[in-house]
Amino acid sequence: MRVLVVGGGGREHAIVWKMRQSRLVSDLFCLPGNPGIAKEARVVPGRPDDVKSIADFAERERIDLTVVGPEAPLVAGLANELQDRGLLVFGPTRESAEIEGSKVFSKEFMSRYGIPTAGFKVFDDYQEALAFVRSADRPLVVKADGLAAGKGVVVAKTVDEAVRALEDIMFHQVYGKAGSRVVIEECLQGEEVSVLAITDGKNVIQLASAQDHKRAYDNDEGPNTGGMGAYSPAPIYTPELAEKIQREVLIPTVKGMAREGRPYRGVLYAGLMITRDGPMVLEFNCRFGDPETQAILPRMKSDLVDIMQAAAVGDLANRTLEWRDEAAVCVVMASGGYPGAYRPGLPITGLEDAARLKDVVVFHAGTGLRDGAMVTVGGRVLGVTALGAGVREAAGLAYHAVDLIKFEGAHFRRDIARRAFA
Repeated sequence: MRVLVVGGGGREHAIVWKMRQSRLVSDLFCLPGNPGIAKEARVVPGRPDDVKSIADFAERERIDLTVVGPEAPLVAGLANELQDRGLLVFGPTRESAEIEGSKVFSKEFMSRYGIPTAGFKVFDDYQEALAFVRSADRPLVVKADGLAAGKGVVVAKTVDEAVRALEDIMFHQVYGKAGSRVVIEECLQGEEVSVLAITDGKNVIQLASAQDHKRAYDNDEGPNTGGMGAYSPAPIYTPELAEKIQREVLIPTVKGMAREGRPYRGVLYAGLMITRDGPMVLEFNCRFGDPETQAILPRMKSDLVDIMQAAAVGDLANRTLEWRDEAAVCVVMASGGYPGAYRPGLPITGLEDAARLKDVVVFHAGTGLRDGAMVTVGGRVLGVTALGAGVREAAGLAYHAVDLIKFEGAHFRRDIARRAFA
C-alpha cells in the first residue's frame, strides 16, 4: 500500500513510526512532516489545511490510504474532498469533525443523546456571558467554541479568572473567530482519563487508555497547554469502567452521529473526568490525541495500518487489538516560555544518545534543520517516550533520556505519570 499521513507534529511522528512497522506498507509519505519523520517516510512540502493540494497529491501519487493527523484539515473537509475523488481516507468528514470543531455542537449533541457531561450554558454576547460569570459562586470552565490548538479552555477557580478568560476569548479574541461564542460549564472534580477508539461508523474498538497532563508546570499548575506529557495505561481506567464508557459514551455517540446524518469513521477521542457521580465527558476530539498517541502506539502489538484500513472501508466487525504488557510514559520537552512566546532556532544536542537507549523513542514535534543541524522551531519540541515493566520504571527511563537532550531554555515537567505510581 501507498500511504499518506497528513501532519507534522509529534502525534504524526508516532503514527508514521508505527506504520513503518506494517507489512502492508510499501511507500509511506508525510505532508509536511518534520526532520524526525523524514527518517521514516518521504516528507512532502505543503500545508496540512490546504485541502485541494493534498487531495491533488493523493490522486496524482495513487495513494491507497490517507491518514489525517490534526483536527484542522478534518474540520476543513479534507476527508470529504478525498472521498469525493474516490480515495480512501482514515478520518471523519467535515460534518462529523464538528464534534471537535464546535464546542457548542458537541455539548448540545451530548445533551440530546443523554451522554454524561457537565451542565453548561452557551453565550454569543460578551456582556451576557460576563454577567453570568460574575453571578457565579463556584469554579467554572470557559471554552472557546471553535478550534484553538488545545489552548481555548480556561479552568477558572475564581470569578476574576473567569472574567479574564472571557476578556481574552470574546473581547480581545486571542483565538480569532473561534471565540465568537463560548461554552461556560460547571467545573468537575475528579481524575481525568483519555479514551481513544477507532470506529467504522458502527463498530467501536477502544485503544489502550492514557492520561495526559495539560498544565504547563508540575503539580498541575500554570496555564493549559497542548499537553506536557502522557502515560499509558491509566490505572484508574478499569475493565469495568471501560465497559461502562463503551455502553454509555462511545456507542451512543457513534449511533447519534449516524442518526444525524454524520456517519463517523476514524478516531473518536473522549476526554473524561471520573467523578464521584461517575464518568463525565469533558470534550470530544475527532483525531488521535497529542501527546497520548506517543504513549499509546508504542504499546500496540497489532498492525495499525490494517485496523485503519478496516475502519475506513467499514469493516471493523469482530476485530480486536493486541497490546504489550509494558507501560509507556511520554515526556514533552518544550521551548522556554511555552505556551506563551518562545524563541525558535535553538540548537538541539543529545538526540543520538537518547535514541541509543533501549525501549526509548524520541518523537519530533517542533524541530527543524538549519545548516544541517537540528534546531527548535515550535513550542512543543520533542516527545520522549519510554517503555517499562510499570509506569514508574517507564517514567524513570524517559527522564533519563530527557536528561541527555539539551537545548537552551528547555522546559519540561518532572512529574509526568507521578499520580499513577501508587
